[in-house]
Amino acid sequence: MAKLFESISIRGKTSRNRIWIAPMCQYSCEHQDGVPGQWHLVHLGSRALGGAGLVMCEATAVHPDGRISLWDTGIWNDDQAAAWVEVTNFIRQAGSLSAIQLAHAGRKASIYRSWSGEGAMGLSVGGWEPVSATSEAFPGYNTPKELTTAEVYDSIDDWVQAAKRSVAAGFDVLEIHAAHGYLVHQFLSPITNNRTDEFGGSVANRAKYLVDIVSGIRAAVGEDVPLLVRFSATDYRADGFTLEQCAEVAKLCEAAGADLFDISSGGIVLGVQIPTGPGYQVPLAKEMADEVSSPVATVGQITDAKQAEEILQSTNIDVIMIGRASLRDPYWPLRAAHELGVEVDYWPNQYSRGKYPS
Repeated sequence: MAKLFESISIRGKTSRNRIWIAPMCQYSCEHQDGVPGQWHLVHLGSRALGGAGLVMCEATAVHPDGRISLWDTGIWNDDQAAAWVEVTNFIRQAGSLSAIQLAHAGRKASIYRSWSGEGAMGLSVGGWEPVSATSEAFPGYNTPKELTTAEVYDSIDDWVQAAKRSVAAGFDVLEIHAAHGYLVHQFLSPITNNRTDEFGGSVANRAKYLVDIVSGIRAAVGEDVPLLVRFSATDYRADGFTLEQCAEVAKLCEAAGADLFDISSGGIVLGVQIPTGPGYQVPLAKEMADEVSSPVATVGQITDAKQAEEILQSTNIDVIMIGRASLRDPYWPLRAAHELGVEVDYWPNQYSRGKYPS
């Protein structure tokens, strides 16, 4: 059996394989209320039918100010949670685990989706003042308000309440988005965190926002719900967040109740050299897996089955996240099984006539 098609269990939840669909923003809440609709059901449901072990919904805001755009999904109220139920039910019926990436964009909030405009969305056209660990704007974006210490604690509670709603909505797995220059990453990185309160200074202090979110969610949802963290393991700048710091923070998160680390990179600033190419983030995930006891997932330009299998066979990485390749082919896992010579029993009956010839 190819390792790609071995199951993996975390806190009693079992994924039928190690192909997980990465969270990918859809910017498709047309009523701008954060409520998922038919697009989200079909988009996510088709990838569950396609054989993924886990399907993760896009970055979903824990607070209205935390949306990247007006068209983002949300989980800050009960109407949104209720709308997610149809999606999680379908994903489960199709044989996949359902996951949600809880997110707050911080200073990278209030921008247009690409087909509706460009750059920051000003207050006069429906945008808003972002909030952040800092008052320094991301280049070309609206200037953020630096959160007070009391507001940081209020924000932590937003994450906890969103996690509780997510579980009530039927999600099997939760992920905290601590990557790509969004709010948690803004606290983690010394580039954007010059605070003098308990949330600034040392690595442990800069990690406190995230660690408090992890421990708060774990206490709120109990011991049965897997909790993941997506990190940008490097800012690609010597004065930024480094892989060594990321490993230190990951260990703090493990102790607070996190179960798996999903390793990405970059996003906090512009103008850095990112060494892109097939599997370019795999070395970061491999090094993280050497440092922590929890499972580790990798993502980034992983496009074919043999490449994914080789990563699992040659490293101690546990999970492959498929993103843009799954946008091209929702049935990537079924095709990967054929290419690796693996017989799987989760072809939908309705699609059995389309099975690859043996």
